[in-house]
Amino acid sequence: MRRPGPATLEADPSLWHYAGPLDADRLTHQYDAFAGCVADSGARIEWIPPADDGLADSNFVFDPSVMTPWGAILLRPGKVLRQPEVALHDELYRRLGVPVIGRIEPPATVEGGDLVWLDERTLAAGRTFRTTQAGIGQLERILAPRGVRVHAFDLPMWQGSAACLHLLSVISPLDRDLALVYPRLLPVALGRLLRERGIRCLEAGDEEFGASRGLSLNVLATGPRKCIAVGGFPHTVRMMCDAGCEVTCFDADALCIPCEGGPTCLTLPLRRGWQRRVDDPRVAPRAALQEFEKMDSLHGLPNI
Repeated sequence: MRRPGPATLEADPSLWHYAGPLDADRLTHQYDAFAGCVADSGARIEWIPPADDGLADSNFVFDPSVMTPWGAILLRPGKVLRQPEVALHDELYRRLGVPVIGRIEPPATVEGGDLVWLDERTLAAGRTFRTTQAGIGQLERILAPRGVRVHAFDLPMWQGSAACLHLLSVISPLDRDLALVYPRLLPVALGRLLRERGIRCLEAGDEEFGASRGLSLNVLATGPRKCIAVGGFPHTVRMMCDAGCEVTCFDADALCIPCEGGPTCLTLPLRRGWQRRVDDPRVAPRAALQEFEKMDSLHGLPNI
């Protein structure tokens, strides 16, 4: 994880597409509370060091890279202001001894929020303003020799290119057979694929999705049916609890909602044991920014 620094707390909201000036004190307090939830889940948090680098979005660590069973892939964010963050992830992987098996080259773009692992050999990718077909093609060329199939799904324009609508804005995995979705924006073909795989979809409602700017759907699973969610949206939480989930909520009205990034965005899972056991879906993962001993493999449906 990476704590919000001066670049975030003093960010120009019009430049970074934030919803007005940020309340630095409340944002910092809410981030610390969220980090406490992550630690309480059994995770060990490893921090990307702070720096005066002007990267206001860099605490949303999910987007600049993605983890696979064979190592990391360095991505290339579609939000141009975020592209320098990739170097932070490259440095992190070097420090942790994690192999980098590929990178997205310009002019193609891919953001981690558009990638969801459905199983150990199936990756869903959203084709969005932030992730291009050229970027998805590069991912396919990196992963195909390793037996991974990439399924691409188009997302709508929604609120335009400045806003952030990722694939993970409309689906959050809660267990191997359970996901939270926003059906109005979920690609039809992805919905069919989930049903074919026996994955039950909990359908979030319009009111809380709109009031939260989509962040009520951004849920971090730290284990099978164990989740961290943005507080203040009781209907969504109740639906998950009724499905057998244990949900921990934190206040995020100053942290997540104005910045368009939720608990999933604030973390980046890695894998532990991939060097010798890349075909074992039961290997517990390690995170670049958390280590979840009770998760199974990758971010997405397999890691819970």
